[in-house]
Amino acid sequence: MKAKHTEFSRGLPRSAFEASIFFFCGPDEAGASAAANKVIAALPEAGERIELSGGDLKRDPALLGDEARSGSLFGDKRHILARVAGEEAHDALKAMIETSDAGAGQAAPVLIVATSATDKSRTAKLLEKRPDALVTMFYQPDLPSVAGAVRAMADAAGLRLGGDMAERIARASGLDVRLAQSEVDKLALYLDASSQNPKTASPQDFAEIGAPTDDDGFGPVVNAVFGGELGKLPNELKRIKELGLNPVGLLLALERRATQLTLIAARLGPRGSFDNLGKGEKAQLGIFWKEEREIRQQLGRWPGVKLDRLIPRLTALHQSLLSNSQAAELLLAQDLTQIARFAAKR
Repeated sequence: MKAKHTEFSRGLPRSAFEASIFFFCGPDEAGASAAANKVIAALPEAGERIELSGGDLKRDPALLGDEARSGSLFGDKRHILARVAGEEAHDALKAMIETSDAGAGQAAPVLIVATSATDKSRTAKLLEKRPDALVTMFYQPDLPSVAGAVRAMADAAGLRLGGDMAERIARASGLDVRLAQSEVDKLALYLDASSQNPKTASPQDFAEIGAPTDDDGFGPVVNAVFGGELGKLPNELKRIKELGLNPVGLLLALERRATQLTLIAARLGPRGSFDNLGKGEKAQLGIFWKEEREIRQQLGRWPGVKLDRLIPRLTALHQSLLSNSQAAELLLAQDLTQIARFAAKR
């Protein structure tokens, strides 16, 4: 089966409830990942998540089927999420399908997010005619499509967005639907909105939760955290406190840098080189000369798997800061130290 990427901005297509194998491909890695998360959230029993990489599947094509048919450590349900490049999942999916068709038993749901693959790839062709599989191509997002997705998110969260609010949120999120979702969630939390208790969000409300991030005072701490510079971080945390920098504003600066790194990584692909980016591409990605060295170094410390864990972590921290404003400085210092340690690990 095939579905259009626009169907996921409105919710889930009917075919998503009939499939157990999902192949989400295309240049919009953020959109594909957001769709995978929607599918997982809709599973009757998602259970334990087993994460696999393209390298894992390429080295051992039988691994996918083995993991999909194995029981959780505690006997619960499980699902498989694999992030791959190009055709790395093809042989593993082919082996799993062949053994399933031969009567190997029921397999857990399998979701593949494939950057640099298309719906014309061998993997897509392997799956698209199967009634238990769903293939969707996620194209590079534009402002109207992300703004439309923001409106759908707001409706689900009980937020009424007037004027150009949806476009503002889309732009502030760098056209990344995952970050846009976190902005909508924070607005709903800030306004105490829900589907049963809808509220209207104003530009002033968005300014409150989306504090400005272009203050040069945030730059050194953003670079210390994402660069894994543990020696510099204590002094930067002390400086934050002395200058009275807004913890929410600082966190939003970190979220934007994380989104920027994700967009750059998606543009480069698994084998691309930062050196091959032209001036126009760098400008498009918000890479300016005074930060280019730091961004290049941070890309090396934050490969795709690490970035996938980072953005949900920052979103959860942002929500904690909004709901625990008195302890915001302590929460921020603890989490930023942990993130910097994670970045420092090779």
